[in-house]
Amino acid sequence: MIRELKTFIAIAEEGTFVRAGQRIGLTQAAVSAQMQRLEEQLGHALFAREGRTARLNAQGLAALAQAREVVRLFDDMAAQSRSKPLNGRLSLGAIASAQSRVLPQVLMRFRTQHPGVHVRVVPGVSFQLLNQVDAGELDAAIMIRPVFGLQADLAWTPLTQEPFWLLVPAALPEAGDWRAVLAAQPFIRYDRTSFGGRLVERFLRDARLSVQDCVEIDELDAIAQMVACGMGVSLVPQSFGKAPWPDGVRAVSLGEHTFFREIGLVTRARSSPDPALLELLQLIGQAYAG
Repeated sequence: MIRELKTFIAIAEEGTFVRAGQRIGLTQAAVSAQMQRLEEQLGHALFAREGRTARLNAQGLAALAQAREVVRLFDDMAAQSRSKPLNGRLSLGAIASAQSRVLPQVLMRFRTQHPGVHVRVVPGVSFQLLNQVDAGELDAAIMIRPVFGLQADLAWTPLTQEPFWLLVPAALPEAGDWRAVLAAQPFIRYDRTSFGGRLVERFLRDARLSVQDCVEIDELDAIAQMVACGMGVSLVPQSFGKAPWPDGVRAVSLGEHTFFREIGLVTRARSSPDPALLELLQLIGQAYAG
């Protein structure tokens, strides 16, 4: 209702639905729909429509002063709520790359703005974090999007997409065909029980590639170091904010066959989110947006 009242006031001040929409960022159709709802809720017309102008009728003129007072009271209430210091405790799950490359700066800013809120960061793999959010043990989690659909009571907010590369030892002679490299060299596999590892498994299956597994592990930095040591090759994502690959490693593009893992926030869908949680999630989104 507040939104409709603000649109009503804009129309009264601008004189037309079009100019009111331009002022508040709505199309003429959206403005018209809001006024139709408002008139239906009030039980009477507010405008004497004449051509493109929107002249208030007698009831509209009487309602205008009341609408302005209601909006003023609402804005005062919102300002008082925003001015109150936030307190409480939050539990945030995070995969390893988010903990090291995003959260330090985010939590520093959040702590500066809201010193009364205690944040507990819970490490874990994506599948585990998803279950913890679903069970109510975590307020939110930064994780890899699963290959299956989320439960109806969970919400997903995308943050970034990370491309997969073929990592090879720098000493390995360059080859033009990445398929041949994968087929011929020992393969260090991104753990198949992880969401990222499932993406690798799906890619290999769709490409009909057979690899020579030598190690399977769910730690990207360790995989890169194993490649640098010459143990084998691997398919890994370039994590958001990641420094250059370690010495001894060469990253080979998959070209048009490049696939991605999506990093995002999973939360429980609720009608009244915690204000502190909303603030924290907003800072996380800004960090990934750059």
